[in-house]
Amino acid sequence: MGKLIGAINMTLDGYCDHTAITPDAEIHQHYEQLLLGADAILYGRITYQLMEYWKTLLKNPSGEKAMDDFALAIDGIPKIVFSHTLKTTGWESARLADRPLVVEVLTHKKQAGKSLVGCRSLIIQLLKLNLLDELQLCVHPVIAGAGLPLFDNLKDRKMLKLIKTKTFKGGAVLFYYEPDKAAN
Repeated sequence: MGKLIGAINMTLDGYCDHTAITPDAEIHQHYEQLLLGADAILYGRITYQLMEYWKTLLKNPSGEKAMDDFALAIDGIPKIVFSHTLKTTGWESARLADRPLVVEVLTHKKQAGKSLVGCRSLIIQLLKLNLLDELQLCVHPVIAGAGLPLFDNLKDRKMLKLIKTKTFKGGAVLFYYEPDKAAN
């Protein structure tokens, strides 16, 4: 049975705003390894279009090994994009989902391996549907003060069990949670 992992960066005050955080080489290396160990990553349109930034580093590497290696990893992983407005992805390793989210996720969960969810809106939808097997929250030592709250559209209580943590040298802490099936 496949495993579905939601992975996202956030600020200490609960916002998921990529402009408020500055991932260092260690964090890029962590996410590179996560991508290399997965079979696919699911995105919504907005996050997918933000991730297209990494295509520019494939053409013009930054010279920073961790960033360039992450760009290679994200280029290589199959991406499934959920969008009502995109007609094409423009990225060879990406495709538009042609099935509803639930069907796509259940299909991946029937296979061995790992699939990742790398966008806020899909993480929220999958939490509501009790389809995530693990939630990885990387909390950066930044107070943004404003932005897009990670869980503002999640109205029902969701109990999670902390299974481990990882502290990065730059002060970010990665919390690994799994849903507490007995409590939900």
